[in-house]
Amino acid sequence: MRLRRLICAVAAGLAVAAAAAPSAGAWERPVRPLGIEGPLGDERLSDEWRLTRLAHPISRSIIRARPDGTAPVRGRLRYRTEDGPPEVYLVLSSRVQEETERVWLKVRIPGRPNGRTGWVPRDGLGPMFAVPTKLLVDRRRLVATLFRDGRPIWRSRIGVGARSTPTPGGRYWIRSRLRNLGGSPIYGPWAFGTAAYSRLSDWPGGGVIGVHGTNEPRLIPGRPSHGCIRVPNRRIRVLARLMPIGTPVQVK
Repeated sequence: MRLRRLICAVAAGLAVAAAAAPSAGAWERPVRPLGIEGPLGDERLSDEWRLTRLAHPISRSIIRARPDGTAPVRGRLRYRTEDGPPEVYLVLSSRVQEETERVWLKVRIPGRPNGRTGWVPRDGLGPMFAVPTKLLVDRRRLVATLFRDGRPIWRSRIGVGARSTPTPGGRYWIRSRLRNLGGSPIYGPWAFGTAAYSRLSDWPGGGVIGVHGTNEPRLIPGRPSHGCIRVPNRRIRVLARLMPIGTPVQVK
């Protein structure tokens, strides 16, 4: 019986890791390794799995649809999140514009509609930093798993959005980390702001999806929220020690 349980546990862990890993095609272009000196070229900078690069804005540079100063505008970099902390952008790749030799960075854009990407000049963002973590949110199984270097290091049952206000699927990242938000027990001891936006949410700032604790643990696992991801308080305390700002979040 013990051997059977062990086999089942190992199989479950492998299944979760496989679901979180990029598709085979995504590995065809290697990610620029850490510690490489020299200018950026036409390179992949993040796999959103084992190595993800991020940066804070240092200007209100325009975000464009292509790595070209004449391309359509998709927005502007912003200095702070809706919750107040410094904004952080997930950087996917770099491109050198042939005509001008200007370096552009492809970033994920926080805000509605979810899932947008765009290009900004390299000088619009500050130094890049990297994280080795990823949070996978499984809405069907009502489980969240945190990975580090591709290995699961934390797991918890969760609550997600109700059918009328579902937690949106897609690829996002952690943008803020707030302790005892507003002194209210509703969000538990810790709350993380993501780059996902709900149809409707009681999260401050107009619909930002949060990963947070709860004062209603009896509703976990379940679908009780306006889109936010609820975690039991004892598990969110552990997560707060393990998950840094910038961690990519995949909601499936």
